[in-house]
Amino acid sequence: NLALSTEESRKYHDIIQQDFLDSYNNLTLKTLMGLHWVARYCSRASYVMKTDSDMFINTENLIRKLLRPELKPKTNYFTGRVIRNNAPIRDRKSKWYVSEQEYPNVMYPTFCSGTGYVLSGDLALKIYTTSPSVRQLHLEDVHVALCVAKLGLEPIDPPSHFLFNHWRVPFKGCDYYRLLTSHGFQPWEIIQYWSMICHF
Repeated sequence: NLALSTEESRKYHDIIQQDFLDSYNNLTLKTLMGLHWVARYCSRASYVMKTDSDMFINTENLIRKLLRPELKPKTNYFTGRVIRNNAPIRDRKSKWYVSEQEYPNVMYPTFCSGTGYVLSGDLALKIYTTSPSVRQLHLEDVHVALCVAKLGLEPIDPPSHFLFNHWRVPFKGCDYYRLLTSHGFQPWEIIQYWSMICHF
């Protein structure tokens, strides 16, 4: 809703916009725009997280269990729900369809689910500057992985496989206190779940 986003921007100054249609097929453009903004205006950030708007993110756990600010920040670091040995979907009816012309290889590189991943601040500029030399895919998580692979890097598994979830985890206070991401929420649900774990 344009009126709501205009009000949000006026009040909090926290919306970054660029001149393209905000659609599923433009997620790669949107992600690269974000990485460019980070590289230009937040170049000293230790870490960056990209996530979808329907995700529950346990930010306290993100800091405490993954980023661990008491340690020296990592470099060339890329983690999330790591997906290996994943083949392109060739079914035209699928939301994730990719033609052989777009991507001729039989397997994708190892990538992190676009629902939520974390990278060290130094990688934002590296991915952004590598991107023009990589054939653009509308699947942003795969496109980012192709850039990361071209840099000679690969995603790193998080300390626990339960931290990043690209599905909706059934609510249990103890689980939500331990996890980092859970997928498929309405805004009011995110607020409700936060209030529930705060009282756990």
